Amino acid sequence: MPFAVLFPGQGSQHTGMGADLFDSRPDLLGARADDVLGWSLRDMCLRAPEELLTRTENAQPALFAVSYALWEEVRARIPALPAAAAGHSLGEYTALAATGAIDFDDALAVVAQRGEAMGAAADREPSGMAAIIGADVELAERVCSDRRSQGGRLFVANLNGPGQVVVAGGADDLTWLETEGPNLGMRRVVRLKVAGAFHSPFMETAARAVEVALSKISVHLPAFPVWANVTGRPFESDQISPLLVDQVVRPVRFAQTLEGMAAGGIDLFLHVGPGDVTAGLARRAVPGARTLAVSEVGAIGPALESLGSIG
Repeated sequence: MPFAVLFPGQGSQHTGMGADLFDSRPDLLGARADDVLGWSLRDMCLRAPEELLTRTENAQPALFAVSYALWEEVRARIPALPAAAAGHSLGEYTALAATGAIDFDDALAVVAQRGEAMGAAADREPSGMAAIIGADVELAERVCSDRRSQGGRLFVANLNGPGQVVVAGGADDLTWLETEGPNLGMRRVVRLKVAGAFHSPFMETAARAVEVALSKISVHLPAFPVWANVTGRPFESDQISPLLVDQVVRPVRFAQTLEGMAAGGIDLFLHVGPGDVTAGLARRAVPGARTLAVSEVGAIGPALESLGSIG
């Protein structure tokens, strides 16, 4: 049975993640990662206070490394490769590394620079993101466009599924949206606990930093298709680096990705990494979708048993 593997993005990190991987995969999560990062990955994941781990420059490389190491444990036990892969925002790098398109060390270095650059961009001025509940994409786009025409800065940032769109903008714009949203046809506006206006023009300086970082590494053909956040379609061989740059400032079309996979015959989605966010997004975007989540090593066996019984 064809299935897709999905990897989480920033926000899924938590203190203690990877506790069952640091001893079993020191080849990935030990000195090799620490040399790239310049700090102890183990200490950051297992001992750092939540507010330190949550910082963009720490959360992104830590989540990438743990998710990739967990995937390696999964891959060693599955009889066949997935039919497709995707990751939400940061998770796109995990998907590309999982398919061999980018070497683990190179991906970790780029992700670390991406996190630092996005964190620095977020620190330049007050900004953030908010989930719009009960609004379709057309309404969200119209509201953002109208706000910009009045001098504001509000942009659609994540298209996560039916009835849930995430926007990014200045702090004043988000406060305005929280107040006016119900009058504009939105059921609810929920401010997200993120450092800045990701996947919007607020991140332009970060996109340029990512472009420089990517220019220093090699990118290969993936072993199986990886779907791009920016287009909602599989990467072409020459698109990977340019679209990773664009992804920093353009919307994540994750619902379109999941719907496209389903249209191609995939109805089973395996989330690999901390939490289970992408499994939930798959259920929202694809009615009747079957999902499994592996967030730690101990969950691999039960998930593969379910996979076998479904297949």
